[in-house]
Amino acid sequence: MTQTRTRGVGAHARRDPRGLGHLYLLTADETSLAELEAALQAVPYCARGRVFIEVESGADIGSIDVPTRMTVTWLTRQTRSGAPGTGTACAAGEALGRAVNAWSDEMLYATSDTPHIWLAGHYRGVAAVHEHLVSDLGVDPHSITAPVAYGLSR
Repeated sequence: MTQTRTRGVGAHARRDPRGLGHLYLLTADETSLAELEAALQAVPYCARGRVFIEVESGADIGSIDVPTRMTVTWLTRQTRSGAPGTGTACAAGEALGRAVNAWSDEMLYATSDTPHIWLAGHYRGVAAVHEHLVSDLGVDPHSITAPVAYGLSR
């Protein structure tokens, strides 16, 4: 069972001039949940967007505290296949990369918002997402935070 706690929007929450919260995208896997929870503490209550978390199985799904207008999507490798048509098992980072790229194509394609993007998880997924955001969607690499060890910063 997926549990998501949401934070209510307080009177002190900052909003943009159109009354919309800022757009956020955060990713993680089972090895970076503590870092994800710390990063979410810096996200304003008025934020909108998505959190993707890739884990091995349903037993790894937990509870994450997010702003009211954000959605958490848990991706279990155990219930997904690898590359289409290969019959292989889903490798670490693979489900995350596919899901986040699909969401980004829909949500970031024609937006005038500058998204706030925080990427963590297996290198395979983070690198695929970073490449897609920067090369295919034209997202400013300075708006993306990724592990320094991955060498994705420009």
